[in-house]
Amino acid sequence: MALIMLSLALFHLLSSVSATPPVRQNQSCNSVDNGYHCFTHISHLWGQYSPYFSLEHESAISLDVPSDCEITFAQALSRHGSRYPTETKTAAYAKLINAVKANATSFTGKYAFLQGYHYTLGADDLTTFGEAQMIDSGAKFYRRYKTLAKSITPFIRASGSDRVVVSADKFIEGFQSAKLGDGNLKGDAAIINVIVPEGVGFNNTLDSSTCTDFENNKTGSVIKSNFMALMTPPICKRFEAELPGVSLTGQEVIYLMDMCSFDTVAITTDGSELSPFCGLFSDEEWVQYDYLQSLAKYYGHGAGNPLGPAQGIGFANELIARLTQSPVKDDTSTNRTLDSNPATFPLDTKLYADFSHDNDMISIFFAMGLYNGTAPLSKTSVQSITEMDGYAASWAVPFGARAYFETMQCKNESEPLVRVLINDRVIPLHGCEVDRLGRCRLDDWVSGLSFARSGGNWKSCFAG
Repeated sequence: MALIMLSLALFHLLSSVSATPPVRQNQSCNSVDNGYHCFTHISHLWGQYSPYFSLEHESAISLDVPSDCEITFAQALSRHGSRYPTETKTAAYAKLINAVKANATSFTGKYAFLQGYHYTLGADDLTTFGEAQMIDSGAKFYRRYKTLAKSITPFIRASGSDRVVVSADKFIEGFQSAKLGDGNLKGDAAIINVIVPEGVGFNNTLDSSTCTDFENNKTGSVIKSNFMALMTPPICKRFEAELPGVSLTGQEVIYLMDMCSFDTVAITTDGSELSPFCGLFSDEEWVQYDYLQSLAKYYGHGAGNPLGPAQGIGFANELIARLTQSPVKDDTSTNRTLDSNPATFPLDTKLYADFSHDNDMISIFFAMGLYNGTAPLSKTSVQSITEMDGYAASWAVPFGARAYFETMQCKNESEPLVRVLINDRVIPLHGCEVDRLGRCRLDDWVSGLSFARSGGNWKSCFAG
């Protein structure tokens, strides 16, 4: 525990976090360019439950396209927007809150709201806030790639869950609105061209679920539970002292912390009111929470799980096919029926947008080696995002997260250069000769994706 507290102390010296935030903002909390920018002292520490926020000011490399270059290709990979809790979680949250209300003998101070709180959150679907996020995302994609988008209709795929499909629809709404507002009416209106079914028996690179040994692997859950056992006892003790009659488990503490984000993105359409659940925890505890979520993603779906990156191989190979305009070569999670048909997997356009989930995006990023600079995360002490070389769940896969894979043709260059942006942060590429702007030549980058091109360790999915 001492290690945790030491790391946190160092983190706070660097981050200058405010301790007394307002609970309501009178300004707009969302913008097309910057995403969510209210209550940032904690809203950027909600792990994968953070609403998208731009990392442009965290990027060591400018997002601007150099004056001697022009964008020639762009692929967006997006998570769905902010949603209600999953069906299982929403039942667990409601049960916990009802138990707290039934067992507490007094409600004072910051806990007073609990006495009259009624759980009304839905399950699985996007919130109104989440829909607005995706409209903004579509507008931003149009603005950034206007030189292509003004005359090219993007090819769009969505994984089959309702929240992902609605996210794609709202993205299109924002894209078309921005295009119309810009006076560009060329080409057909964008539509969802392919909805890829989810579930057992379907190959789907946007929701991989066919790797048997991975689906049965509990590495991420075990490591998360172990860290919770270090993190939550002081919080449990405080709740027992300040909310008499209530005794919480470590998992229940995390559930109450989850409610901070889910309630905030549900109670207003723009996130301008901070949920009272947020005030039950200290700034230090939010740093711990964010690290907990990053830890779970890293050891559940990233490099910390031997089969984590393998779940992203299929999409990586689809991207290679699009970049090189050549047939998909893959024996992992790709759907051969869809990917072999030009109507459902064309190779001749320059704009693509795919819509997925956080876990799958983590696997895809690691399959491509985008976080190869991140050393194995400590399982016992909090590390700063700097120490994790820019990796964090809140930075990689917040609600409405988007990665842009772009190529640009520059003067004095014989072939296109590839660049990757994750939530507006330029990710210097690995496995190829990278320049000062984080770019590699296309052929070099594709050659460097040897893990994906070789099929990685996918065969271990069925080792039994």
